[in-house]
Amino acid sequence: MRKFLLMSCIGAAAVLANGAAFSNDELIQLSKDPKQWALPTGDYANHRFSQLDQINTDNVKRLVPVWSFSTGVLRGHEGGPLVIGSVMYFSTPFPNIVYALDLNHDGRILWKYEPKQDPNVIPVMCCDTVNRGVAYGEGKIFLHQADTTLVALNAQTGAVVWSVKNGDPSRGETGTSAPQVVKDKVLVGISGGEFGVRGSVTAYDIKTGKRAWRGYSMGPDADTLIDPEHTTSLGKPVGVDSGINTWKGDQWKIGGGATWGWISFDPQLNLVYYGSGNPSTWNPKQRPGDNRWSMTVWARDADSGVAKWVYQLTPHDQWDYDAINEMILANQEMRKVLVHFDRNGFGYTIDRETGEPIVAEKYDAAVNWATKVDLDKSSPTYGRPLVVKEFSTEANGEDVNSQGICPAALGSKDEQPAAYSPVTNLFYIPANHVCMDYEPFHVSYTAGQPYVGATLSMYPPKGDSHMGNFTAWDAKTGKIVWQKKELFSVWSGALATAGNLVFYGTLEGYLKAVDARTGDELFKFKTPSGIIGNVITYQNGGKQYVAVLSGVGGWAGIGLAAGLTKGTEGLGAVGGYAALSNYTALGGQLTVFALPSGY
Repeated sequence: MRKFLLMSCIGAAAVLANGAAFSNDELIQLSKDPKQWALPTGDYANHRFSQLDQINTDNVKRLVPVWSFSTGVLRGHEGGPLVIGSVMYFSTPFPNIVYALDLNHDGRILWKYEPKQDPNVIPVMCCDTVNRGVAYGEGKIFLHQADTTLVALNAQTGAVVWSVKNGDPSRGETGTSAPQVVKDKVLVGISGGEFGVRGSVTAYDIKTGKRAWRGYSMGPDADTLIDPEHTTSLGKPVGVDSGINTWKGDQWKIGGGATWGWISFDPQLNLVYYGSGNPSTWNPKQRPGDNRWSMTVWARDADSGVAKWVYQLTPHDQWDYDAINEMILANQEMRKVLVHFDRNGFGYTIDRETGEPIVAEKYDAAVNWATKVDLDKSSPTYGRPLVVKEFSTEANGEDVNSQGICPAALGSKDEQPAAYSPVTNLFYIPANHVCMDYEPFHVSYTAGQPYVGATLSMYPPKGDSHMGNFTAWDAKTGKIVWQKKELFSVWSGALATAGNLVFYGTLEGYLKAVDARTGDELFKFKTPSGIIGNVITYQNGGKQYVAVLSGVGGWAGIGLAAGLTKGTEGLGAVGGYAALSNYTALGGQLTVFALPSGY
């Protein structure tokens, strides 16, 4: 406990030391208060950890649902609520309704915002009509709508303060990610890698909505905000126009690298961290080269957007192993590190000041597409995964079905965020345990039309019947500490607490709580629909609550969400998760849990 308190004090001191840099001081104070859940990621370090311990290993078995709320929307509920004071805010899938609920009156609706969007945006949303949540700052709630509109709402009334269009749905650009408020800006990414968009992260002024900067994933240095002499990759300057010179011709203009994941922030270094996704098209033959800077971890200056360093995890991606998964900031002794569980199946520990990898190990034993990541600095392949030719979709060629590739395109983990506990010093990974067959084919680009160029089928690894794991990970050694098998992928975000608990949801609809040290299951409750939302906890009126959105969907649940039946539909997920319909159905519900009176 002393170690935990010390780490908490260090984190608070870092924020206070840099407080003058923030115009949004209120959010800083709220993010330090465990009674509230003020950021989509829990805190700027993306820990998804709460100091609340009223609910603990001794009493969690007595947890009961105390109230619930129907969102009025079906399909995938992939976000999580915010709690500011005694008000809860959350968003739904398309049409992206935002609710403000009164926690003092079991979720009475204070206001509702329902944007009017063109339903034509739905067909260009690759993997369900999801929305990953809202953000808060300076008395405003920020929503990134499906049609890419970023809107600022008055947190008390729901009235629109300002709005700005972040992209163009007619070209395949959509909005699914949660914004992140950093200092005096609102940061937001873009979805649409399967439509040949060019990914970017954009910062808008929190007061006015005026664009402050935009950094693209590929393109000339002026677009990527890369300084060729000072931006580094693996400790060396990247050189001039690094975002162009590993592409064939103008392919970079439709190069993908979408940015629909989570954003973290180190206030001491003044750096924001996020990942970019797959290069377009999925057919690697059509885009020779490393395709920089898709599949990349980015560290950008929060004020200017200029990149300090970049690290491409899967150069010349051949499997759709997006690098968009969250970056979790932690310290190892005196070293600042970033921990990232990539779609490619490797868990990375990276020096977050320099971008140099320290650890890169498989967090699922089924991973077979690469033998390892080369961490020998003297090697010509330093920092790169060593690909197994049998599972190289490019080596096997167009119109050839490469079989038995692990993980599948949805990765050993997708966007569902992991949690970190400074009490146990372990990371808790909601994971997929899925393999695939992958057949690339030639595809032509047309703006606003799918630009995939591959047919996929998904299934469990050979000899296994389960498709999910929930894993405790030691990021210092790169070792699995314990692992729980789940029938389907664990597509819910995890929550760790000072009560020595970790919560997560399952695709069948169970909310579960396990012992953070041993993984022993201590509690489960089946909600009305599959859980792909992110569990949160808060305190109101002296009582701790746990809340989660259920509503099956997302990539894993796209068959149910969109009524698809052909096995290769949903980018290969429909066949792999066909049995899910035997366990759950569509829904949209918030369920709130607490201990009964007297506990």
